[in-house]
Amino acid sequence: MDNLILVSHGNFCTALKGSAEMIMGEQHNIYTVPLLAEEGEKEFLTKFEEITRSLDHFIVFSDLVGGTPCNILSKKLMNGDSFELYAGMNLPMVISFVNASLLGSQSDFVSEAKEHTVKVNELLTSDAFDEEDE
Repeated sequence: MDNLILVSHGNFCTALKGSAEMIMGEQHNIYTVPLLAEEGEKEFLTKFEEITRSLDHFIVFSDLVGGTPCNILSKKLMNGDSFELYAGMNLPMVISFVNASLLGSQSDFVSEAKEHTVKVNELLTSDAFDEEDE
């Protein structure tokens, strides 16, 4: 089973994990590494490396492409580290990860994020929505 590490500015990653657990139950293979306001690159990297030291394989979801947590980890990739790094994390991505882990399958996290980003106003007025009620 893969491990998932959520990284973000502030405690967004911790709250996102909590929301996923509210829906999917406790997740022992999801870790969080928040970049706190009083921390810099060194402190963030130390926390990340402490968590990953004991993990054989992991995937990382970051809050923003071009944001400090993503940039720090991008440097690790450019220096030869090997892990998957996705930016723009959201709750559907985390739930997709959990489902894939439970089923032993693969998930396309980018597609999941895009598929679950909708303007609800348009959904409510679409013909597809009307057809479901029939």
